[in-house]
Amino acid sequence: MKQGHQEDWLLDDRFLQAQKLVAIGELAAGVAHEINNPLAIIRQEAELILYLLKDRETLVREEILTLGDSLHHIILEVDRCTEITRNLLDFARKRDPVIQGLELNKLIEDMARLVEKEARLKNIAIIRRYDPELPMLFSDGPQLRQVILNLLMNARDAVGQDGAITVTTRGEGDGVVIVIEDTGCGIPSENLDKIFHPFFTTKPPAKGTGLGLSICHGIIQRLGGSITVASQAGQGSRFTIRLPFLSPIRSA
Repeated sequence: MKQGHQEDWLLDDRFLQAQKLVAIGELAAGVAHEINNPLAIIRQEAELILYLLKDRETLVREEILTLGDSLHHIILEVDRCTEITRNLLDFARKRDPVIQGLELNKLIEDMARLVEKEARLKNIAIIRRYDPELPMLFSDGPQLRQVILNLLMNARDAVGQDGAITVTTRGEGDGVVIVIEDTGCGIPSENLDKIFHPFFTTKPPAKGTGLGLSICHGIIQRLGGSITVASQAGQGSRFTIRLPFLSPIRSA
């Protein structure tokens, strides 16, 4: 029994990592664009500094101020690149579950920013309704990021073009509620009881593995919470996650 349980955990861990790789592949173009923008600004500012310093033995006050501004812009844009890559690497990193103190709104915002670039290109707005009074959540950050990112990407795909995704957080009793709602195509009633099953997907074969929502369901249960869905075909979908402020780690 112990060996079988261990094999189940390893298999589940492979699913977790496989789904991360799928998500990273989908995000790659948007992340590259996000990094290219600050890099272009860095190059522009560096070229300006070189021009101002070229063949100059002395600098007037205005030129010194311009140099200072350029260096400030360079630092800000480097920090932007660092933040983008940090979020992606933190999400991708494979590690054992660990309970840690989390600022839930910031965690969700980091994932929303990863999805937002492509969403904007499709005229999809991401509306934030974060509860600013939420206390610290003690849970597994990387696994929770994986759930939030998967739900946001699913919502983006469901909307397709011209719509909105609304992300809400609020405290409720001894826990927190996260709601991710979209104005997309919705889920037919006959599929609602299947969407958390492994390998069930309504996406075309090249677009979905059918593992994402099943993995999300397993992660949330392991963290002592629940995830439910309310949806109608043509009416959008609403996924609701409930988590205790202090999550246990349950066996897979």
